[in-house]
Amino acid sequence: MSNIFDDLENDETVTTSIFKDKAPLDHRYLPDKLVHREDQIRQIAKYWIDVLSNVTPSNVTLYGKTGTGKTAASKFAREQLLEVARKKNVFVKVEYIRCTDYTTEYQVIAELCNKLGRDVPNRGWTKGEVVNTFRDIFRTNAFGKKLHLIVILDEIDILLDKDGDGILYTLTRTENVSVLCISNYLDFKNLIKSRVTSSLKDKEIVFPPYVANELADILSERAELSFNEDVLDNDVIPLCSAMAAKEEGDARYALELLKNAGELAFYEDSEKVTSDHVRRAKDQIEHNKVIEIISTLPLQQQRVLEAILNLTKQEDEITSGKLYDEYKEVSKKDAVTYRRIFDFINELELLGIISTNTISRGRGKGRTNIIKLQCDENLLETTLFSI
Repeated sequence: MSNIFDDLENDETVTTSIFKDKAPLDHRYLPDKLVHREDQIRQIAKYWIDVLSNVTPSNVTLYGKTGTGKTAASKFAREQLLEVARKKNVFVKVEYIRCTDYTTEYQVIAELCNKLGRDVPNRGWTKGEVVNTFRDIFRTNAFGKKLHLIVILDEIDILLDKDGDGILYTLTRTENVSVLCISNYLDFKNLIKSRVTSSLKDKEIVFPPYVANELADILSERAELSFNEDVLDNDVIPLCSAMAAKEEGDARYALELLKNAGELAFYEDSEKVTSDHVRRAKDQIEHNKVIEIISTLPLQQQRVLEAILNLTKQEDEITSGKLYDEYKEVSKKDAVTYRRIFDFINELELLGIISTNTISRGRGKGRTNIIKLQCDENLLETTLFSI
């Protein structure tokens, strides 16, 4: 029997009517030019330029919602800086750390040591030993030159929330080291103590959401690299852009829409990518998103959803009281308090899985929360019972 992957690869090689290169449609792809983020890149460069004179540059924080170009802009500025530093013979390293992968100070410092040529195990040493090894790199280095390090900490709030602000204290108190923090949340500094804030002294850059015409420019540029000529119907990019603009200007979502629409057209042997492919791609993305959200919810929130599903199937009006009674049935003897259920309801509503509506029962009868499911019942049931 032939290898299934060989067969699929041969199919894709033969049928190339849609794509010429999918890579530019990945949000991690770094193009030669970042449209509509020139101002932010210039601001990063302005704060980093001191390093070219062998002076430790300012610490920087980038704020903005998901898909607003923060990571891409920081990586773009990094490549530009390293190019100039090589020409000027300045010894600069810019290391990118994604804090979803490295969630403790120990892990981050160990990874930096490894990136800079010092072998440090992922566990087993004391934090002091790891920090001393890291700082020793700046006292003695094989290049005989002064090393400057800029550390990009992407999604810093995740690390701070889990492990505290020790990582920022260590980095900002290490000679020749500066940090660029990336966060989706303007209030992430509430997780930082005053002693760290005083040593951070960062410059802040805000990344606003993209608007529809900006998203269209981004997609047009990537589409030229990714699709064959005359494959996209004229309304495909405007539709993707408009849909992504409604998702808080998320360029990642726009790229995912365009890529999925192209893949649907490809697997259907269509000669064109149409607005119908875009709409179906949107449904597919939202379907996958719901599955991912439900699968990763804490157990008690999954039980609340199971209770809502049961009541929905009974076609009964779902009040907070009825929900709590059903939730207790689902949870058996492992139920949380009635008050805690309200927190779960709020969190599930924020995720868009349910909606709540407060109605008045009339004079003397008070007000009641009515809860409704906002995702497909069958999808919810399949996901909950396959976890």
